[in-house]
This record gives sequence, C-alpha cells and structure tokens, in this order.
Amino acid sequence: MDFNLLSKKVAEQYNKNLPFVIYSLPEKDRLQALFQKDDRLHAIKELNESGFVLAPFDYKESSFFISEKESEAFQTEFEKDIFETIPVAIPSNEDEENIYIKLLQKTIDTIKRGEASKIVIARPKAFELKGFSIEKLIKRLFSAYPTAFRYIWYHPETGLWCGATPEILVEMENNLFKTMALAGTQPYINNEPVIWRAKEQNEQQQVTDMIVNKLKLATSSLEVSDTYTHRAGSLLHLRTDIIGKLNNGTTLTAIAEALHPTPAVGGNPKKFSQEFIIKNEDYSREFYTGFVGPILNNGSSASLMVNLRCMKIKDNTARIYVGGGITSDSNPKEEWQETQNKMQTMLQVLQPML
Repeated sequence: MDFNLLSKKVAEQYNKNLPFVIYSLPEKDRLQALFQKDDRLHAIKELNESGFVLAPFDYKESSFFISEKESEAFQTEFEKDIFETIPVAIPSNEDEENIYIKLLQKTIDTIKRGEASKIVIARPKAFELKGFSIEKLIKRLFSAYPTAFRYIWYHPETGLWCGATPEILVEMENNLFKTMALAGTQPYINNEPVIWRAKEQNEQQQVTDMIVNKLKLATSSLEVSDTYTHRAGSLLHLRTDIIGKLNNGTTLTAIAEALHPTPAVGGNPKKFSQEFIIKNEDYSREFYTGFVGPILNNGSSASLMVNLRCMKIKDNTARIYVGGGITSDSNPKEEWQETQNKMQTMLQVLQPML
C-alpha cells in the first residue's frame, strides 16, 4: 500500500469512528499502521501480545491496546514534505502564567523542605483549529521530526492522540535492552555554543542514577554512556544512553513498571513525586508522560517511548501538554518560558490548521 492509499485508509477509519494507530520509528521513513476491525476498547495487563500500547501517566497495571490479531496491518515508505519552520505566536494569558508560577513555587518549597529532589510539573494549553484534516496531520507530523518516534492513535473512547517524542522508555530485543536518561532543555540556535548550567546537569544525573539503580537487579550487564547534547527538533536536551542484558525471566512488563514514570516525567523519589503531581496539577495528564509504542513477537521485542511532545485533538481543539523538571535551583519565570518553547514542537505540526 502506498502512502496516499494509506492516508486515505486512515481518513476512512477515522470517519467511521474505528480505532487505528499509525507510527514510525526514529530515523525511519517507513510508516506502519494497524486498523482495528471493530470499536472495542482493549486493555492489557501483561505486555506480552503483539500490537500497540498506549499507557497513562497514572499507570496501574493496565494499558489500552490495539491488538495486531484484531486488526489489519499495513506499511509503506514515506516521502517527507519540506516546509519552513515558523514559530507560532502563543497568546499571552496572565492568569494561566500566574497559576502555573504559583504551583512551581509550591513545588520548589516542597523540594527545599527535603521531601523530594526533583518534581516534574506540567500544564495543558488549548488551541482552536480551523479546518482540521487527518491527512494534513499525517503529512506534517511524520515530515517534521524524523529523529523522533512519531505516532497517531485514535479510539472513540480515548480520542485522537499524537506526538513526536525523543525519549525511549525501553527498547527490547529478546534479552537485550536500551533505555536513556533525558533531561534539561534549551532552544536550538544555529551556530550558538551550548552551555549547560549546574541545574540541568544535576537534573540529568538524578535521572541517570535512578534508572541505573532500578535496572541493577534485573540485569546481568549494564553500560552507561557519557552524557551528551541531543537535538530534538527545535530543542536541545542532555542525554545518557543505557544498554544492557536482562536476567533470564525478566519480562517487558517488569521493566516498564520499574522504569515508569522516570524522573524525567515524574520526579525523585518516584512515589512521592507522582502523588504530588496528581494532587496538585489540577487536571488529568491522561496519556501525556505515559508510554506508547509497538510490541512485537508477543513481548520479546518492543519500542516503548515516553509520551512527550504530544497533544490530544477533539472537537476541533488541540490540547498540547508541556512541562519541566523542577529542582531547588529552578526559576519559576524561566520554567514558564521553557514550557512556552516546548509547545512549538506540536504547534509546527498544527500551523496550517490554526
């Protein structure tokens, strides 16, 4: 099936309110799709079935799933469109900014009392769409961010979710695995030197240490790379790669439960940070900062990604989610601006529909 036919098939499935997912792995020009044959909402506890999983931030042993055996599967090569990146102006909203900054200050005070060393605070922002087109969304999303994992998921009971995420939760092939620690953010500016402050470096080290500690008991070998600057579209991050070999009997489910949510999207300590977020953010993250991706060969291989740089589209409204890691050194005004910068990832996808 070529791209135009696949795009048409997606539009038909969407107009019939039938579930589907279409995705592409980082650095790949191949699109893969599953079109579910009915509108049943599948949930799985064990990640041991071939298909595509969408797990919420508040993950409690169950995820939504499009099963390969319940779907038609298609794939095609994809030729990227080239379009100019023009920053989208974000309307200022003093009330939104004040509410977010107040929460950030509360978070910093909590950290300074020693209750946590890092907590990730996020917020949603709604944008009205004009003339939404699923075909246009496909073309823009998969063209714009070739180094990211890109996906569009639709189920009538979850709504349409899509994203371009740079962060691996876990990639697994038999008993070999790869994950990463990703933290710190600054805008990418051509030819500008990249300088990371102590705040970002400390935040990155916390993420790395937590992941390594969680994996030690489940692995027979573990290798940790040097930390380096990683570009994701218009943003830069600090990144550390972690690879290794799992002990016999360690399942994909066990690794996902051990790692999620990482300090890059939750905080440290894990349980306290997650509870603080759910209690204080005053909205449901739903699938933002959950995990998403294909499971192959009944769970022996997978590419599960942290669901960052994503949005939910419903009733001609796009709800974009953005956040940042807060430590005792955080500056609330700077953190607000960082979330403004992060919105550009999805706004570039939406630009012709705004």
